[in-house]
Amino acid sequence: MESAGSPSRRAPAVGRGNRMRAAVLEAAVAELGETGYAALTVDGVARRAGVHKTTIYRNWADSDALVADALAGHFAAEIPVPDTGAVESDLRALARSLVATMATLAGRALLATVLSDAVRVPRLAEVKRALFDDRFRRAEPVVTRAVERGELPADTDPAELLKALAAPIYFRLVFTGEPADEATADGAVRVALAAAHARALPAPRHRPRPDVH
Repeated sequence: MESAGSPSRRAPAVGRGNRMRAAVLEAAVAELGETGYAALTVDGVARRAGVHKTTIYRNWADSDALVADALAGHFAAEIPVPDTGAVESDLRALARSLVATMATLAGRALLATVLSDAVRVPRLAEVKRALFDDRFRRAEPVVTRAVERGELPADTDPAELLKALAAPIYFRLVFTGEPADEATADGAVRVALAAAHARALPAPRHRPRPDVH
């Protein structure tokens, strides 16, 4: 991943501290989105951020640590969870938000990393798992509220329904390379709801209770 530099011009110097850190992380996301994980270099990130590469190495052990920090930091922002009063419109908002996010530079950076050899790097694999687990955790109230309102079967597993919602979108983006748009998102909602109502989703997995002595 350090074999070549990026052709990007050096940005204006950004100073030190939090401003420098933010500039480097933003540059790393941009480089990932434009060049992909395999072609990303510290030189390219430094040039885009307007810092010297030694500045990066003083703050991050290597390029993998930088990528992990950049992705985790960018996607850690709080995501508004829709609460429209109806599960169909809530899921539609979630699905359209996913489509919109994956069309951004940061979304492309995430896909570029997930689809590369980066998944073999333990720290990046951990970041990927944490990002997706966090997304499911934040969106679970949408399904929980729908069950409480009687819109979904009582045994609906929130995580499994959300996976069914995201699957058609990621299939187009990752496997077929087709564009994903609002129509894709709306179709994913119909598929997920049909599966839930037909009880075709995997059953909830209950954790065993600890022994009480």
